[in-house]
Amino acid sequence: MNPQEQFCPNMECEARGKVGAGNIGNHSHQERRYKCHKCGKTFVETKGTSFYWLKKSKDMFVIVTTLLSHGCPIQAIVVAFGLDERTVKAWLVKAGGHCHKVHEQLVEGHRQELGHIQADEINAKLQGMSVWLAMAVQVETRLWLGAVLARERSNSLLEKLFISLKKMALCRAMVFAVDGFRGYPTVINKVFRVALRTGKKGRPKLQRWPNINIVQVIKRRQEGKLCVERTIFQGVQDKVMAIIHHSQAGKGGINTSYIERLNATFRDRISALARRSRHLYRDRHSLDASVYLLGCVYNFCTPHQSLRRKLFIDALGRKFRYIKRTPAMAAAITQHIWTLEELLTYKLAPPLFIPPKKRGRPKKSLPQRLH
Repeated sequence: MNPQEQFCPNMECEARGKVGAGNIGNHSHQERRYKCHKCGKTFVETKGTSFYWLKKSKDMFVIVTTLLSHGCPIQAIVVAFGLDERTVKAWLVKAGGHCHKVHEQLVEGHRQELGHIQADEINAKLQGMSVWLAMAVQVETRLWLGAVLARERSNSLLEKLFISLKKMALCRAMVFAVDGFRGYPTVINKVFRVALRTGKKGRPKLQRWPNINIVQVIKRRQEGKLCVERTIFQGVQDKVMAIIHHSQAGKGGINTSYIERLNATFRDRISALARRSRHLYRDRHSLDASVYLLGCVYNFCTPHQSLRRKLFIDALGRKFRYIKRTPAMAAAITQHIWTLEELLTYKLAPPLFIPPKKRGRPKKSLPQRLH
């Protein structure tokens, strides 16, 4: 037990979220509990991880979560390990909720130059209803940027997605590759705006971000043949193609193949997203948990062959070996390939304490007495 690596999770503590501040000490080695000397509260080692309040063994939880993240049916896990179906579903929601918070803290909290982004929406089947799932991916790093669920395929669904993308994007030149849904250009130009502060009274004007480019890939089936139409809806052709070629290492052109491959991965591992399936999810919470569990495993734990780099091991440059990389490594979020246990044990720190502003007149200092 190393108290220097821990932080206080108490939201009412002034030293919450601070690592190495000297306020954490060991409280019980047997129960693996720590104590904050600032607020006097004790907390267990697993506080802030997906293992908190876990009654079964950690190894069993990791194995079941691994199977769930790779599309294993819940009924097969129940039969193989003798677990209750409600326990497996509860573990899915628990792990998925933890991964959702990890994604918000590490991916959405990491501002970067997105460059080329591809977005798409797919239909998911639930019991008695269907919902739409909108996702986005960064082409250069293959980083999964998040997902949003809604009952209808509308502008509000896309607006939630692009608001989350705006949080992690730097104001640089970007290309959005989307399909023929007419709501994309309207929502993109609406979300990516900034207020111009002039010091005058009233609501400030909103100015659109510069260098926002939109390309569309529209697929139509005519006379039994699939016709693909690629157009530049917004932007200059030379600048758009330069960004696309840079993100695809000089290969390919206007396409949505990267988000379509990602959709295929999600359809393969989440039965509710399959086009024809009898396995339906009962509620949106289970689907949201499955999506973020798979998304975080895809970003942090799965190396991609297209992202590997050569490492030369001799002076002549003849012998080399490949270094595997994940999308999170390519985006400079992490420096190594995570294991699933490392993802589930990642401790989510609460926001740092901000002292309230002092209001009212400042107290007058008392005059010093002359001796």
